[in-house]
Amino acid sequence: MHGDQDTQSFSDSHLDIDVDLPRDIADTTFPDLYVGLDIDLLAPGDGIVTDRHHASADRYEADDPQNQIAGQISPFTLSGWLRHGCERVVQAAGATACHPGEANADYMLKDVYERDLEAGYHEKGSCVDAAETDSDAGCVIHDLFGGFGDRAGRVIRRPISFSPIRKQVDVTQGEAEAHYRQLNTQVRSRNDDDEGQPLRQATRDVVGNLEGTWRLTLRELKPEYVGLLIEAVDHLDAHSDAYEMQLGGARNFGGGMVDGTIVNPLYSETEIRRVYNRAHDATGAMGTKDAIWRDQCREEFVRALQTRTAQRDGDLPLPTRSDEEEDGA
Repeated sequence: MHGDQDTQSFSDSHLDIDVDLPRDIADTTFPDLYVGLDIDLLAPGDGIVTDRHHASADRYEADDPQNQIAGQISPFTLSGWLRHGCERVVQAAGATACHPGEANADYMLKDVYERDLEAGYHEKGSCVDAAETDSDAGCVIHDLFGGFGDRAGRVIRRPISFSPIRKQVDVTQGEAEAHYRQLNTQVRSRNDDDEGQPLRQATRDVVGNLEGTWRLTLRELKPEYVGLLIEAVDHLDAHSDAYEMQLGGARNFGGGMVDGTIVNPLYSETEIRRVYNRAHDATGAMGTKDAIWRDQCREEFVRALQTRTAQRDGDLPLPTRSDEEEDGA
């Protein structure tokens, strides 16, 4: 499905297990991985860049429902949300997660970095230092998100392009249908004499009814990267209404509650588009691929993540296949 696939394959030589996938990489979306998103309200602060040429400059009104405004959602807020999910997955496995900030930074709160380290983190980059020349023994979160020294993150997080016009949205390119509005809110006086006089007005950019995909691309194909991403999205979806797991701002108003899922990497581009076509149901072939992904592929990626985590932390047991456990029972 992608031009570089003929020369790519998953590397598992650094793991203490063999990863057995039932499908050739040419029959998958890899190195791309699509996160399906369904969000009622998203308020990412200044993370929205609009395309306002749909309305003339002298008549533009940001809150006019007739303005068919397209734009982009910044990947920075999205990346922080995804990383938070990845950290929770690693910590739930009994390991520490790589802190997103350098230890020598000038933080606003006294001893905040030390308190973070006590809450399930290790200093950013210390996992690589401890591993010396063997970077595979470091932290998988550090590998994925990078940002330390000259080592680039192994996952590219693109912006999401959005449009209110469904036919202009291509979900295979990481795009979504969404509706932009600029909302004005006011704080009013509470006493009878001032009769609700406005005290302060705030303007907020939001998008509503977002439905589409976020396209992630792996620079390097290692199965534990896929395992961490799918486990993180599952965690974020299961805890979508937890304050710390919501995406962006306006969280007390229901903003950023994300129904997230990994779009089956075994799907063709036609099948991915079909997922978001309200006029069509899933085909029998898609159902078969769902079963293969659920029963064979997903477990292998998660097992690779568990192995990588256990190799770094000697206190964690190496995983075994569920079928091996059944045979030994």
